[in-house]
Amino acid sequence: MKRLIRIIRDLLLTALILLFVGLVAVRLEKPQEAMTGRARVVDGDTLVLDGKRLRLVGIDAPELRQICQRNGQDWPCGTEAKGYLSGLIGDATTTCEADGSDKYGRILAVCTVGNRDLNAAMVDGGHAIAFGDYETEEAVARQNRMGLWAGTFDAPRQWRQTHGGMDEMPHIPEGWLDTAISRVGGWVENTKSKVWND
Repeated sequence: MKRLIRIIRDLLLTALILLFVGLVAVRLEKPQEAMTGRARVVDGDTLVLDGKRLRLVGIDAPELRQICQRNGQDWPCGTEAKGYLSGLIGDATTTCEADGSDKYGRILAVCTVGNRDLNAAMVDGGHAIAFGDYETEEAVARQNRMGLWAGTFDAPRQWRQTHGGMDEMPHIPEGWLDTAISRVGGWVENTKSKVWND
């Protein structure tokens, strides 16, 4: 019986190690796609660059037709979000690092102008909310009552659901696979040390 338990333990440990090595190999093989050029702003979280539609990952901006409230008045928060992103980009060259795409075929990307992270700047300025990332920037914008936080609004996802727009889930933060691999690696190490000490 003791021998059977050791065999099962060794098989499980071997399977975990192979899984870990496989995850590392997949991460190393998948190159990130970089695009640079003049971006066209579609809305507060969507760009077109090199003819490709890009969705700023980790954020969610109001839809173009979305109306929010500020000081008891309607204000076109969706149009303002697009204008804010256009202002951040101006005539500068935009660089986007892409890693995957969403279910609508849009490339998920972190975009920069110079050293400025546009995704973070949209949330920090209160013109987008955190959507899987950028929670720190959202907390600062909320505390300072910037943009959307200066009034009331429906979360963009909620607005889309009630107005027949595309539904999407919050984005998985950049580096999620590295974090998962690190956690699995730590778990394998702990398990290995427990097994070998038995």
